[in-house]
Amino acid sequence: MSFTPRTATETALVDALKTVTDPLTGRDWVSTRQLQNLVVDGSTAVLDIVLGYPARSQWPAYTALINQALKGVAGIDDVAVNWQLKVITHAVPRGMTALPGVKNLVAVASGKGGVGKSTTAVNLALALAAEGARVGMLDADIYGPSQPLMLGLSGKPDSPDGKTITPPVNHGIQMMSIGLLVADQAPTIWRGPMATQALDQLLRLSNWGEPDQPLDYLIVDMPPGTGDIHLTLSQRAPLTAAVVVTTPQDIALLDARKGLRMFEKVSVPVLGVVENMAVYHCPQCGHEAHIFGEHGGQRLADEGGVTLLGSLPLDLKIREQADSGRPTLVSDPDSRAAELYREIARRAAALVSLLPKDYSSKLPGVQVIQPAAAPTPPKG
Repeated sequence: MSFTPRTATETALVDALKTVTDPLTGRDWVSTRQLQNLVVDGSTAVLDIVLGYPARSQWPAYTALINQALKGVAGIDDVAVNWQLKVITHAVPRGMTALPGVKNLVAVASGKGGVGKSTTAVNLALALAAEGARVGMLDADIYGPSQPLMLGLSGKPDSPDGKTITPPVNHGIQMMSIGLLVADQAPTIWRGPMATQALDQLLRLSNWGEPDQPLDYLIVDMPPGTGDIHLTLSQRAPLTAAVVVTTPQDIALLDARKGLRMFEKVSVPVLGVVENMAVYHCPQCGHEAHIFGEHGGQRLADEGGVTLLGSLPLDLKIREQADSGRPTLVSDPDSRAAELYREIARRAAALVSLLPKDYSSKLPGVQVIQPAAAPTPPKG
């Protein structure tokens, strides 16, 4: 539902609002039907706007943009904006349906180990939650699960009916991992089919979200490489989109390109590239060094025709915080690194909001009616 102006003043206000574009989507809030209501109370214009992606920290800045544009309308001295968040379910690959309890499934992949993908994934999940979204995390690394350690979770999850699992919650997000079901020191020595079956069960037998409150985003921390588990998730899981994490060095970019192409082949949109360990700032002298090379993430994004979502520094604190079970967004939310994660999360979520909407729930059901059997002709 969108707002329809009724008076000349309201029309002037709507026209002025059309000139203001969302900094992350590049679209205005009128043509996208995000303006839900507008009331003129004396000399104050009160607007209700619903955003399609979490950006709670940016609402004051967005209000300032609107204030600047609308105060030029005759008779308007002040502007108040009531912001709301409504994340919708977006389309998944053809032949699939959205996962129960989850609106959008977003994979975080790298193609190569050792680039900080899991640390990036957990901080992006926490950043989305900090911006107002309902978020879950699936640790898809069957052989080397790390999310239980990063989120400070241990112990077996509950099973209310003996068939499904309720993922535990910490730091405001749900998380499910094979690491919660096996002993800490036990290696997962499974052949490919066993691993993919286990992953499928973690994905589909977990009680994601709450009754009548599905997760806005389920972040999937993919294992390194492009093997069986990647193909299983890409071909059988209803992925909305993917994010590729890399470091600037050529050897990491080589594998990250494979990850980009894999998602292209299975028709999963890639939101963009996150460049990790882009620069090192010496804490003693302040010197900057590009230890792993420079601008590699931008080159990969340009080659793949996607967005560079952001670059993160090589920072000892980020590693220490993740290892302690309190990632950067939890242990140091006001740091520069935390703000970088939030910027990347907002950009990624804004790009998700621009993807095609899922209309499958609105399609009428198909009922197959068998034709009546022909009457048996009389004998004789």
